[in-house]
Amino acid sequence: MPIGVPKVPFRSPGERDASWVDVNRLYRERLLFLGQGVDSEISNQLIGLMIYLSIEDDNKDLYLFINSPGGWVIPGVAIYDTMQFVRPDVHTICMGLAASMGSFILVGGEIIRVMIHQPASSFYEAQAGEFILEAEELLKMRETVTRVYGQRTGKSIWVVSEDMERDVFMAATEAQAYGIVDLVAVE
Repeated sequence: MPIGVPKVPFRSPGERDASWVDVNRLYRERLLFLGQGVDSEISNQLIGLMIYLSIEDDNKDLYLFINSPGGWVIPGVAIYDTMQFVRPDVHTICMGLAASMGSFILVGGEIIRVMIHQPASSFYEAQAGEFILEAEELLKMRETVTRVYGQRTGKSIWVVSEDMERDVFMAATEAQAYGIVDLVAVE
């Protein structure tokens, strides 16, 4: 079973017992899930599904449910880029947590908790020359992430940059006021 797709029980009308839904049925309904940290594996799976479903019918919207603590920058940006590339609208729904790269993907779509912060590197033991190259690339990535947050939220680059200096946790209504989410569902 592909990573990122939950098994869910489903009871058909008139049936006594529930059965497990065929995961392909969720895809046919254009429901995608990011229920883990963002890495290359889940990124490639979601990108492949978005492109496949876009080719299959480019007029039916996609729905990406997010519950993610964040993760790697490059795979996250690849998901975001694909969401912008495919013809169907990709609606994002936060169910639980959308932190760090999870919030970046969330803002890319047309809430419980959201967290933004600056990109960070995991290469602490590199040689000095490699470290400088890594730092330069990290600064470029930070500029890109800041620019996209600014464009999508309507906040100035300066405000977003200041907010990303430290982890900023927001309730659903705070994320809506900030411009990260469009709508907060209430019961």
